[in-house]
Amino acid sequence: KGGTIKRFMEHMNPKSARVVALDKPTETERAQWYFQRYVKELPKSGEITLWDRSWYNRATVERVMGFADMGEVALFLEHSALMEVLWKESGIRLTKFWLDVSKKEQARRFKEREHNPLKLGKLSPIDRVSQEKWDEYTEAEIDILNNTDRWVKVKSDCKRSARIACMQYVLLNNDYAGKRLDNIGEIDKSILENL
Repeated sequence: KGGTIKRFMEHMNPKSARVVALDKPTETERAQWYFQRYVKELPKSGEITLWDRSWYNRATVERVMGFADMGEVALFLEHSALMEVLWKESGIRLTKFWLDVSKKEQARRFKEREHNPLKLGKLSPIDRVSQEKWDEYTEAEIDILNNTDRWVKVKSDCKRSARIACMQYVLLNNDYAGKRLDNIGEIDKSILENL
């Protein structure tokens, strides 16, 4: 996620584009409406906001790691679908990429992070147990994709191809001055699936 966002941001004006990467919720935030901490970070008119982890943590990491129970997850899925309709009706354009990595490739990346001193900070305690909880994460993914809409699923074993496909998708699906289709190219359909 972070690498894809970095590739987007290096070509964007920081005055009109920003990254939101929220930390785990504080005690105060845990006592509030779940979406409250996210709503205040929504883009202003004319602004682009890229989310490095979003509200969907509730239905993935929080679910699998036991930070949220299934009742909270069900309520979240119901509310998130409604929130996204409201945001869309308010003029917010939402593009949701699901970066899909195989279990084998994830294991390889984690092993590399463990042994590369420049990447040690990229491996969290939660990452370390994710391979053991692969089946639970897969169930969470199926629930999210079946209960919410407008996802773009990107096969991400090859980071470069996935990043290019994400950028192409955004460029092709938004209007802007100077848009030239011949400069964007065609998206590799074997990498990107519009759900």
